[in-house]
Amino acid sequence: MRRIFALMLFTLLALGSASVAWWLGYRSALLQVADRGDAYLRAAADQLVAQLTNYRLVAVRLADHPLVVGLAAGDDVPVDTLFRQAADQTGALEIAYHDLKEGRLAASDMDRDLSMPEDRAALARAATGALGFAHGLAGGDGSRVFVFMAPVFDQGRPVGAVSVRVDLEAVEESGWRGSPHVAFFTDDQARIFVSNRSELLFQSLDGASLVPEARNRTAGIEVWRLDEGRYVPDKAAYRSRDLPVIGLKGHVLVSTEPADRIAALQAAVVAALFLAFGAIIYLSSERRRALAQANAGLEMRVADRTEALARANENLRHEVIERQDAEAALRRAQADLVQAGKLTALGQMSAGISHELNQPLMAIRSFSENAGTFLDKNRPADARANLHRISDLAHRMARIIKNLRAFARQETEPVSDIDIVAVVETTLELLEPRFLETGASLRWSAPPPVRVSGGEVRLQQVVTNLVSNALDAMAAQDGAREVEITVSQHGTDVWLRVSDTGPGLDDPDKIFDPFYTTKTVGTSEDGMGLGLSISYGLVQSFGGEIKGQNRDGAGAVFTVKLRAAQIEEAVA
Repeated sequence: MRRIFALMLFTLLALGSASVAWWLGYRSALLQVADRGDAYLRAAADQLVAQLTNYRLVAVRLADHPLVVGLAAGDDVPVDTLFRQAADQTGALEIAYHDLKEGRLAASDMDRDLSMPEDRAALARAATGALGFAHGLAGGDGSRVFVFMAPVFDQGRPVGAVSVRVDLEAVEESGWRGSPHVAFFTDDQARIFVSNRSELLFQSLDGASLVPEARNRTAGIEVWRLDEGRYVPDKAAYRSRDLPVIGLKGHVLVSTEPADRIAALQAAVVAALFLAFGAIIYLSSERRRALAQANAGLEMRVADRTEALARANENLRHEVIERQDAEAALRRAQADLVQAGKLTALGQMSAGISHELNQPLMAIRSFSENAGTFLDKNRPADARANLHRISDLAHRMARIIKNLRAFARQETEPVSDIDIVAVVETTLELLEPRFLETGASLRWSAPPPVRVSGGEVRLQQVVTNLVSNALDAMAAQDGAREVEITVSQHGTDVWLRVSDTGPGLDDPDKIFDPFYTTKTVGTSEDGMGLGLSISYGLVQSFGGEIKGQNRDGAGAVFTVKLRAAQIEEAVA
């Protein structure tokens, strides 16, 4: 039920959004259609007025012609030839002279009568000295005619008029007939007298003949629905304007099909977007539903498997009861394995932490004892220096613990550029009490600073492990005890060597294995065999290498190869 309700709500939302998109698109496009209609009507009206104005000028000029003025004065002059030539040159339907008392006296074609009832109003206006014009149907053949009558003066008063008749069908054919937009012009009786659609001629807009099936206004634009044949749009935007210069009113009907098409396209795009969005949501919900069903099935299978395992355990329990001797042996073995696992875990944690913190703790103890001695001897400055060293060692122990935890979790501190010579100096300062305790000598000549890519604390751990192992290896021997440290650069690599004069390595291939040690258990130098393994991992985290081997003669040498930071930057 909820899914049906959600589907209905989404459908209503999609339809509503598509309707809004259709309305906005239709409104905007309809305004553009109306603008095109206004522009077309303006151009068509200007063209019609311009064409008719040319004939008006002909009438005015002929009214001032000497021959016509002579005819108006009563002279017997041949103006028929003048009128015929003017009609041929201008394309006028007829040019004639009308006396105000005697009627038509001369014409381009006297045998053809094109008079119409509307001539009386135009001639009456010409009798006042003004230009008269009218339109109607010619009495001879029913042609649509527009006539201009220009007054002819004799001694300052109008005595006649020159009429120029224009065939409006010829004007339509030479102007804008065949345009995609429907244009027509109506007279004061709302009768269509000029149009680029012949089927609309003589229809009336007063409700008698040309009646739109429906009218409505959208965004201030009047829209008509018509059924006037294939050449008149069924739905069109209606625009109009008055043309007092020729006594007509212009109208235009512009098809709204582009606006309908744009609106439908926008609505379709919005609907498609909603459908796509809905399909994505539906597929996602179906996928979640399928996953939920699969999860429920998996839980059922897990429950079945658990029940089967419970039955198997029950069966096993019965078998164990039947075989009490085997059960006792199994329990002893299980107890031994659990105890061994506990001891191994405790050994790994305690060995790793104690191995890394033993040396700083010994130094802290030595510095604290020395600080007490200095205080007893009233040497507070030296005691304060020892306390500062204890504080530094405590901070260093915290950093060591942090790096040990990061190493245990396989985390890596950011690698930076450090001075390995300074690292060695710090380590030797830390291990100075060990040298005094073991009686070993040190061969170390500090070179200029050499920068490598690594971590300061972790490199101190490596150097501490290597030097401590060397001291432990020589602790029990009677001969010379000497540790030698060198730092040298070879191209893009920096080599750190730590060598001793001890007994050497029993198995160089295993020295980096965890828990491998040659130290005697129970002595002061015992260990769990984690130092070199940790050092191996730290050096690799810097992108370096570490190896150990026996020296020629006696002792062992460990070589740590690191990347030179400055050379690496220059190459990059």
